[in-house]
This record gives sequence, C-alpha cells and structure tokens, in this order.
Amino acid sequence: MRQLLVFALIALPLLAAPARADDGPAYGPMLEGYDYPHPLSHYRFESQGAAMDMAYMDVKPAKPNGHVVVLLHGKNFCAATWGVTIQVLTGAGYRVVAPDQVGFCKSTKPAHYQYSFEQLAANTHALLDSLGISRAIIMGHSMGGMLATRYALTYPGGTEQLVSVNPLGLEDARAKGVPPTGVDQLYQTALKTTADSIRDYERTVYYAGTWKPDYEPWVQMQAGMYRGPGREAMAWNSALTSEMIYTQPVVHELERLTMPVLLLIGDKDTTGRSNAVPPQIRATLGNFPVMAKEAAARIAHAKLVEFPDLGHSPQIQDPAAFHKALLEGLIKS
Repeated sequence: MRQLLVFALIALPLLAAPARADDGPAYGPMLEGYDYPHPLSHYRFESQGAAMDMAYMDVKPAKPNGHVVVLLHGKNFCAATWGVTIQVLTGAGYRVVAPDQVGFCKSTKPAHYQYSFEQLAANTHALLDSLGISRAIIMGHSMGGMLATRYALTYPGGTEQLVSVNPLGLEDARAKGVPPTGVDQLYQTALKTTADSIRDYERTVYYAGTWKPDYEPWVQMQAGMYRGPGREAMAWNSALTSEMIYTQPVVHELERLTMPVLLLIGDKDTTGRSNAVPPQIRATLGNFPVMAKEAAARIAHAKLVEFPDLGHSPQIQDPAAFHKALLEGLIKS
C-alpha cells in the first residue's frame, strides 16, 4: 500500500476501492467504437524510431476571427471531452484543433516511449506545422495544462496566448517529500482501473464531492479502454505518463512565460491532497487557490479567474460560467 501514495498527486483514478463488477462498453486499443463530436483526422509521423498516429479534430468556424485555439486534454480525458468548448469557441469565430496525445485515446500507445513534456510539445508543434498553423492560443487542462505551459516555454514565438485550466505541476511534489513510485508498480495498479474507481476518484477530486449524470460519459470513455483488448497497452502508457507528471513539474519556470497567460482555476480542486499521503506532507499539497495566486504573481502578463465552488474540471462542472470567463479572457484582436 505504501507504493500507492503518489497516485493522487498525478491525477490517476486509482485510489478507490479494489475492482468491483464493471459492466459497460468495451473499446479498442485506439478507442475504436467511441464516437467523437467532430470528424477525426490523423497525423502520421515517426518518433523515437517508431511509427505514430496522432488523432485530432480540426474544426473551423463559420465566421473566422483569425485565431486558432489548440486544446490539450488532461491525463484522464480525451480530445472528445472538449466537445462543448469546441462548440463555444467555433461559435465565437475561433478555429479549434484538439489532438489526442501519443499514449492516449485514439492515438498510438507505443510499447516503448521516452515520455517528456518536451516530446509531446514537439509532436503537437509538428502537427500544427503540418496544418500550416504557425501561431496559436495554446490551452490545456490538468496534465494538458502542464503540456501547454511546456509548449509555451519551448515555442514562445508560436504561442499567442497560454490558457491553463487547473494545471498540474504548479507544485513540486517530489521536493515536498512525496516518495516516487516505480513504473512497474504504477502499471500493476493501472490494470485495476474500473468505472467504479474512476467515478469515486473524480467525484472527490474533480467535482468537489458532487455527481451528475453529465459526468458519467467521461467515466465510461476511460473505463471502456480498460475493458477492451488494449487494456495492457493503456495501463502501460498510463504508468509512463504518470511518472512524467511526477518528475517534470513546470512550477520552477513560470517567470520565463512572456506571452499573455489566462489561468482558470476551480478552487475546490483537491488533486494531490489524498488521505493516503502522510498528514505532515498532505497539509502542504494541492492548495489550488494559493498555488494559482502564487503562479499569477510570478508570470509577467497573467490574468487569474477563480471559480470558488468548482473543482478540478470547471469546464465540465459549470460550462456556462467557465465558457463565459474563457471568452472574456481570450485574445480577440
């Protein structure tokens, strides 16, 4: 059990009770059988000596305003989770590109891959280059917020604005004394993932102890991959990306962000504050209201919007309030 302590800090839905009966849809290794809200395209390339297939949606508005928004999903999410946000953004004139990162959802899940946020940023940059997009608003949620920040740090000239929604990496858990967990143990634990464990975790962390039927499709989207023939590949890549999150926080480089930055933060997010973590460490972790204010103070051109009653996923928990704040904060000219 001591090996499980780090999981809450890296947004894995794996701290719930042991696996129970888990009926529901089963999807293929690349989420075959699950429909996305818009047509999918595929960016095929070679990375680290292996062929990769990066699925993405490229949704163009009826009345373009000249801006592109790139949406980067979190660890327990897919590009499909951005469906409502895509609708809102395209309705306001933004072109939207929403990829599934390598290792997730409808993209390749390699057997061997040296995961880093630099690598995922490079993959995303290459995708945008293939589409003729040289400059964009980069927006990410959760793990995607870490990736969006790394993208902005790596490609500042190509980042018109950075938008970060309850990002991970605003603290260094390792520096605060949280012990590491090996990839092999992370893999074994990931294999135990069920709809029940996902739901229990998300109820507590993402939605401030509440639950609505609207959240269930995202539970089944993830659980369906663990029910299907790609279960082992899903678990292995989950373990590798969990280690990436733990070892590569972005908090130490916030001063290097020179573009406008919009932080959208649900204050009731409890990611990182699991009861499994010793109390003396737990008390120092996952305080999003404090972390967000500290981050905004260190970024030259930051705007912070807080949602006092929302958790880790404000865009799902209260879409109206979230999208109102998003549109008000986005670059328009």
